[in-house]
Amino acid sequence: MLVVYLPNTDGVVRESAKMGQSYAMSRQGVLVAWGGENMSIEPGTYWDPSLELEDRVNDLVSRMSLEEKVSQMGNVSPAIERLGVPEYDWWNECLHGVGRAGRATVFPQSIGMAATWDPELIQKVATAISDEARAKYHAAQREHNRSRYMGLTYWSPTINILRDPRWGRAQETYGEDPYLTSRIGVAFVKGLQGDDTKHLKLVATPKHYAAHSGPEEGRHAFDAVVSKQDLWETYLPAFEATVKEAGAQSVMGAYNRFNGVPCCANEELLNDVLRDRWGFDGFVVSDCGAIENIYQYHGTASSMAEAAAQSVKAGCDLCCGRAYDALVDAVGQGLISEECIDRSVKRLFRARFRLGMFDPDSEVTFSEIPAWVVDCAGHRELSRIVATKSVVLLKNDGILPLKKEWEILYVTGSSADAQDVLLGNYNGFSSQMVSLLEGIIGKVSAGTRVGFAVGCAVNGPHTDRFGPAGWEASEAELIVACLGYTPKLEGEQGEVASSDGNGDRTGVELPPSQMSLLRFLDTLGKPIVLVLTGGSPILLPSDFTNIRAILMAWYPGAQGGAGVADVLFGDANPSGRLPVSFPGADTVLPPIDDYRMDGRTYRFNASPYRFEFGFGLSYTTFTYDHLCLSESRTPLGAPHAIEVDVRNTGTCLGEEVVQAYVTDVQASVRTPRHRLCAFARVELEPGEVKHVHLCLGDSAFQIVDSEGNRVLEPGEFVVYVGGRQPSQEAINSGEVLALRVTI
Repeated sequence: MLVVYLPNTDGVVRESAKMGQSYAMSRQGVLVAWGGENMSIEPGTYWDPSLELEDRVNDLVSRMSLEEKVSQMGNVSPAIERLGVPEYDWWNECLHGVGRAGRATVFPQSIGMAATWDPELIQKVATAISDEARAKYHAAQREHNRSRYMGLTYWSPTINILRDPRWGRAQETYGEDPYLTSRIGVAFVKGLQGDDTKHLKLVATPKHYAAHSGPEEGRHAFDAVVSKQDLWETYLPAFEATVKEAGAQSVMGAYNRFNGVPCCANEELLNDVLRDRWGFDGFVVSDCGAIENIYQYHGTASSMAEAAAQSVKAGCDLCCGRAYDALVDAVGQGLISEECIDRSVKRLFRARFRLGMFDPDSEVTFSEIPAWVVDCAGHRELSRIVATKSVVLLKNDGILPLKKEWEILYVTGSSADAQDVLLGNYNGFSSQMVSLLEGIIGKVSAGTRVGFAVGCAVNGPHTDRFGPAGWEASEAELIVACLGYTPKLEGEQGEVASSDGNGDRTGVELPPSQMSLLRFLDTLGKPIVLVLTGGSPILLPSDFTNIRAILMAWYPGAQGGAGVADVLFGDANPSGRLPVSFPGADTVLPPIDDYRMDGRTYRFNASPYRFEFGFGLSYTTFTYDHLCLSESRTPLGAPHAIEVDVRNTGTCLGEEVVQAYVTDVQASVRTPRHRLCAFARVELEPGEVKHVHLCLGDSAFQIVDSEGNRVLEPGEFVVYVGGRQPSQEAINSGEVLALRVTI
């Protein structure tokens, strides 16, 4: 007798013997219950979890007809009942919590997670997300719910480089720097996929591969023209890291063309680089509708069948959409072979087998995760911690931290009591949401009177109606103005109701209605603490008289109001650092559809920034000393150990983000002005000194030449270490130390 594992009526694969029944094996198959109907399932060795993965995959795919294979290559894959293959929808989202699937813990949006500069913390976030995703999946299976957003293949994280702050989807990224994006991205992928030796917890999908970061308008037909140097220096490092270091099992191709060829049908990107060069062994999925775009918008295929064939041959295995329905015709026309389709189908089923979808629950550790973890108290507390650590203090003349006893404190602004500024986009919904207003009210003493009025519309023209409680602003001792962008103003094309740029921003200033409110408040002569929300930089004029402090809160998650209030009132010392530069003016930004990196980000733009990448204030102060290298001259290929002493010279506990940048003094090609190559978070008590070790690998000193080759050239470099980017001012003040290195 051969033991066969069969789907139970609840959709969960269990060993037949544990169902209290036995089945006679024969060539005709066995009779089982499936969805309440009797039907025959062919016997096959693919049900046996003791066999090698490849043997199981090959056995299952060998039993499918061409039509059945093609049916499994769309995001909605129907059941193949005779083989016991259940229906499956591949589309799931978890950018900052399980998204679009109802109740879930909502963590700060991705750009806020990047502002923590804390990969270890973000891996804990991703682990919590994957716990909730597994719990929701198994609960859905018990209810026969195989609908969208209830699966195990997740289309996150977004690791595109934020090269232009006007891009509406900037909030989904980890900022403008390839190294920071790589470190946060690797941590997130590891947390999602887990560390079980047999089964994946989830499948993570770094996106959108490869050169994709706006504009939203025209993204379905746009051609991103990218030099080989920019490709390998800026656009690819995070994808390479998440594939090679974190073992991401899926990658999503972008909508646009890359140097004339659609990304989802691009042999260079999907086969030459991703699989052959990086050793990627997972599957590639298209962005939704991207295969249809090849025929309908890019015009690089003469029919849908040709577009589908081009994509599969180039290495795109799964279509989000219906374009791959044309593959049967494509085989008939000789545009693609069935063997090529087999290759993609095997990749897809390899993922499903590795997720344990064809194994009994007793074999899959993650099936034991209880449903109560979803939006549990521990995860909500983690969300609050991340929100707190993501807040970046941009300005403080000493007014912060605030005391908790006031006679009258006034809170106003379109973001103050809004829930959408907590959520960002691609979000779930928490059972407990704390707005900025609620967080502030929760901190002040019982004797404090808190006045509130929205004060202005999110967007639109100036209005003289300040709000029904406006008179309290003139009486208040302090005004907390909560302003900025919301998901109504920036986001993905087609999902932003009030955007002037089809999802993108048209500028980086506050909307006019909010600016009018802020100017009115400034005339009252009261101290103002400004809390900004949004997914990207916001430019403020410098002529305000009474803005005493500014915090960037991003889209801080369901517990965001509590986290921001922790910082405002000193229960937490601000430790977030900017993952993106705040420009001094719109005029320094190149056209958004220009993919050259010249003039973009801190690495290639020497123009003065209002707030620089890596910047963030604290309620304490730090000094640096004794920067040294283990060897004054290091041989090619050897790692560089950098050591430095960091001291807390203030009066309260604080966390410093130690940042190391490298400048190539003698490069033979254009190189960044300086670039982040290592960082570490360090917690210090007042007066405490810690000896910090940073490791700089070869990549810190490599150039990328005009052909995209990474080369380690002998010569002189300068390593800068401190709490911010290098500048003459920072070096003169001792905030940044410099060390010359010869290789």
